[in-house]
Amino acid sequence: MDVVATVIYSSMLGMTVLALLENLNRPKQRQTQFLSGLFVLLLIHVLGELYIFTGFYQYAPILAGLQIPLRMLLGPALYFFAYATMSPEKSLPKRAYWLALLGPVLVTAAISPFLFGISSKEKLALASPATRDPELWKIAVFACSFGMLIFIVFTGVYLLATLRMHSKHRAQLLERFSSIEKRSMDWFRGALFLWGGAWLLYATEYLLGFMGLRWFGTGIVLPTVEALVLLVFAHMAIRQPVLKESERGPAQAEPPKTYSLTESRMQENANALNMAMEQDKLFLEDDLSLKRLSEVTNVTENHISETLSQFLNSNFFLFVNGYRVEAAKQLLQSTDKQVATVAYESGFNSKSTFNNVFKKTVGTTPTTFRKQQEAQ
Repeated sequence: MDVVATVIYSSMLGMTVLALLENLNRPKQRQTQFLSGLFVLLLIHVLGELYIFTGFYQYAPILAGLQIPLRMLLGPALYFFAYATMSPEKSLPKRAYWLALLGPVLVTAAISPFLFGISSKEKLALASPATRDPELWKIAVFACSFGMLIFIVFTGVYLLATLRMHSKHRAQLLERFSSIEKRSMDWFRGALFLWGGAWLLYATEYLLGFMGLRWFGTGIVLPTVEALVLLVFAHMAIRQPVLKESERGPAQAEPPKTYSLTESRMQENANALNMAMEQDKLFLEDDLSLKRLSEVTNVTENHISETLSQFLNSNFFLFVNGYRVEAAKQLLQSTDKQVATVAYESGFNSKSTFNNVFKKTVGTTPTTFRKQQEAQ
């Protein structure tokens, strides 16, 4: 028994069970259902690791390798969760499920010589260099190594597809909302990189183990990394609120293939937009949306988007927050109000968003900007 790895994976087992139970108590939504499925797959993964590190394989060698095909569903499960959370579609197309099953089918075919061509007694003998049959060991190494390479490629494809989906989701938010922090799920992008790193490390450890190689972190680094990633992901995923349909709309950030507005018409639209900001102070509404601006200016949402992208070289988020930053600069120069107060009085509904937008626009933080103005 590997004590350290057993303790860590046992704690992961508890975390996964608690996360699953908490998620099951939430209102039934597509998002929570797919998240529950992901937790079940993670539970199987953890049990598979405990099967090895606790030495239980000695009592049930016939189970060796059966968890590998199920691990192939981890990438698709993350994609399905993202789809249910960010996509406006009510259900996944059937082909998505068939493609997800392709991974387990391929890896089952790859490791079938190990799964079905070797008896339980022979599998148990492979665990020790002193008892293993060299020819059977070659079969086991080739089959499982090939299966792990399939896992890397298949899971990598799904991670990239999920990253692309998140990027599109964030882009369409920038076109329709002035505040996107609670809608953009930026934590999810970081989680995808963490899972990708953890699973790449897992595959590397797996392959090194079959080649008989060990390093100082064997049995310690991987379980620790997986435990930390699981803890962060479970906490953030369960806290993630269900987005409204309007927040999961089709990406409007993509410019239309043909433009319907003349330059003079876009100039008129731009004047109307600037007037709404400068005279009506519409930017002070902390959750200003494209729909709201359309209602005030009597310019359609599509025409506003076209004017912003083609005439003003901007998008809705940058356009509105540009006015907010200018208002904040005036308050920072003319008053001694706290930075948080300045942020809210300028139309921002989050201090962190204010700091990020201000720094990207001005080049310095609000506090630094105020100090520079005082020095001048």
